[in-house]
Amino acid sequence: MDEANRPERPGRDPAADNRQEAAPESGEGRQRGMRKLRRGRGRSGAKSGTPRADQPGAKAPAPNGTAEAAAGPVRDARPASRPPVAAAARPSAVYAALDLGTNNCRLLMAVPTRPGQFRVVDAFSRIVRLGEGLGRTGALSSGAMDRAIGALSVCAQKLAAREVTRMRLIATEACRAAANGAEFIERVERETGLSLEIVSREAEARLAVSGCGSLVESGTRGAVLFDIGGGSSEIALLDLRSGPTRKLASRIVGWTSLPIGVVSLAERYGGRNVSQELFETMIADATALLTDFPGCRSLDDLVDTPGFHLLGTSGTVTTLAGIHLDLERYDRRQVDGLWLTRDETDRLVRRVLGWSFEERVANPCIGSDRADLVLAGCAILEAIRRVWPARALRVADRGLREGLLIEMMVADQVWRKPGRSPRRSME
Repeated sequence: MDEANRPERPGRDPAADNRQEAAPESGEGRQRGMRKLRRGRGRSGAKSGTPRADQPGAKAPAPNGTAEAAAGPVRDARPASRPPVAAAARPSAVYAALDLGTNNCRLLMAVPTRPGQFRVVDAFSRIVRLGEGLGRTGALSSGAMDRAIGALSVCAQKLAAREVTRMRLIATEACRAAANGAEFIERVERETGLSLEIVSREAEARLAVSGCGSLVESGTRGAVLFDIGGGSSEIALLDLRSGPTRKLASRIVGWTSLPIGVVSLAERYGGRNVSQELFETMIADATALLTDFPGCRSLDDLVDTPGFHLLGTSGTVTTLAGIHLDLERYDRRQVDGLWLTRDETDRLVRRVLGWSFEERVANPCIGSDRADLVLAGCAILEAIRRVWPARALRVADRGLREGLLIEMMVADQVWRKPGRSPRRSME
């Protein structure tokens, strides 16, 4: 990993043990937490005596996308939904970002540190498979919604335990696509006190750039950033030929959101027993969606040159990175920012494709939760690599939550030096 470009990182994730999941609290306790959460929204400062994430320790065994470390110096931001507060005067101000996706529910809580960076004080991640069966029925199932509510109840407890300066809680493709998505969002607020915002696909792509853009290699002339999700996959083409910029999202020259992700593609074709022929069919399905959107050919003169690379954020690429490193337990610190050459990625995909379902389950970087999804993710990855050939792929274990945190902190001008006049809007 490129140590010089590695962002500030905290130590042990205090929520790591929560991935084994305690049961949601009782109804009376949940109501108390909801009342406290509603009272605490928008207040500044952190509650005294809260645990810190600055002690070393082991990471979770599976690459579930949790990024406990600081994001890099990305400053492209749009004002968050809440009015800005004078957070620069309160270094202990706590910010929270929650991402409810098709496969995972993830929460990140952090305080700003050095310019463009932050320190995580709490985190939580649980695989909920909210989009399970959505492709067949067009609606969220009762079991999937119950699983998500259980995870969101844990998040609500964590948010209520701290005085949060600002929070943004989003839901993505599963809630966008489901006929009962809006109804589910209402149920979430009623039962957990959390008010989730269903974001557009364009906003999701922009947040991915904000969260991962600091890993774009210095001197890069062009890059394709992608986020392979559970129900959708976001692609953003970045043209950097005019030089570096803090507003990386302003260099997006093409973007799309594929209506497929690891869950939807695996349900369509099956994920347990995948032959080479079936794998190629999955790749062709994804490729057809990649070659017909505005700007898709805007970097054609840069692909497969030294000044061009891919940047991937998802469980798929972090899983491959963990396998590449032969990790006995997934370690985000070794994965985030890792470079994979074209040949290394080729070998990794072939290796995983050659494993049986049981062998995938046995791998500590895949496990039973992802064993039936990883090859669908590899198929989407292969489609991206064939449309935009690159000599290298950089792996990012960060994403939407980091983008949310960065945008909120920028909007609040937390890194502005005292006495300096406010900067113009970052739109």
